[in-house]
Amino acid sequence: MQFSIIIPVYNRPDEVRELLASLCEQTCSDFEVIVVEDGSKVPCREVVEDYAATLDVRYFVKENGGPGQARNYGAECARGEYYVVLDSDCVLPPQYVATLQDELRREPCDAFGGPDRAHPDFTPTQKAINYAMTSFLTTGGIRGGKRKLDKFYPRSFNMGLCRELWQQLGGFAKMRFGEDIDLSIRIFKSGARCRLFPDAWVWHKRRTDLKKFFKQVHNSGIARINLYKKYPDSLKLVHMLPAAFTLSCLLVVPPVLLAVAVFVDALYQTRDIKVAALAVPASLCQLTGYGTGFLRAWWRRCVLGKGEFEAFKDNFYK
Repeated sequence: MQFSIIIPVYNRPDEVRELLASLCEQTCSDFEVIVVEDGSKVPCREVVEDYAATLDVRYFVKENGGPGQARNYGAECARGEYYVVLDSDCVLPPQYVATLQDELRREPCDAFGGPDRAHPDFTPTQKAINYAMTSFLTTGGIRGGKRKLDKFYPRSFNMGLCRELWQQLGGFAKMRFGEDIDLSIRIFKSGARCRLFPDAWVWHKRRTDLKKFFKQVHNSGIARINLYKKYPDSLKLVHMLPAAFTLSCLLVVPPVLLAVAVFVDALYQTRDIKVAALAVPASLCQLTGYGTGFLRAWWRRCVLGKGEFEAFKDNFYK
């Protein structure tokens, strides 16, 4: 068996159903599926059982410990040559697994990752959030875009490692947020070969409203400082730009030029004026959410000297 697809899930049975349905449509069937219920109050056992006759799928339950530890749990049960981790809010195009197979045959590597897209059926808000997370104007193309300010680091919504490298690195660290970047950093430091598979993309739902999206990227900003404390050389200019933008909004001028640029670019990308209009507040949420999280963590961890657990217990470790 070539691939073990590992899916951590927390209170998302409907999304798991959509993901499993898309796995049934794959043109390549050389994979197993491992669903790990991470202490959910709304379990997806019945959903998984509905697909037991059509998929090689196994279901496990563990106490809540965060998605990284749920993935590690799944990896302990995996039988494939490559471990592929996906978020439960992803949906796969039919050629996804075949694309992984083709890329590995064409140019073998130890680790890989792919980008994400918005499905045509996503809500305008979801499409706007997808734009904010993938546009060069907001993230510098570091999530798999053709233009980029930094090299590509695989993200846990769509990444894979060969079994030997996973075992060598010990999987994901005990972090609630930023654990995928932590693993990517260790992949590069190990000297392993890591590649972007641009055609191995997934439809990624992300958050469904701007309030939840702001909280998500705020925590990502905090995680970036936690990563900096572990790996000082991991902090790059692109990671500091949202903080600089946030400060400029507070101290200098409103971001009118960026808003215009985002609207025009989003309209060109999506051909949907409503999505383009929503992309403006979504992009501002992405930049200021990440920026405020970054600045907050910098103050608490770098200036006040607090530890990772002590500084942000309410955010990560409830």
